[in-house]
Amino acid sequence: MANHKSALKRIKQSAKKYERNKVVRTSVKKVVKEVKAAVAEGAVEESVKSFRTAKSVITKAANKKVIHKNTASRKIARLSKMVKSI
Repeated sequence: MANHKSALKRIKQSAKKYERNKVVRTSVKKVVKEVKAAVAEGAVEESVKSFRTAKSVITKAANKKVIHKNTASRKIARLSKMVKSI
């Protein structure tokens, strides 16, 4: 365990940041799964709608620096390709 006051504060800050980021990461995973499921069903309108939501969530995660901007771009591009295929 840390002994310095600043190190103790840092541990608290890291724990808070971890919890906030975990929520964002899981929401990204959830929307990606929704798009993939809609594409697998072949539902065009539903997949387009879920893709728009996913794009928004992924972009917000990148803006918050939870995921890297290139990772966000790659995820969006792959989902877009999937949606266009149906």
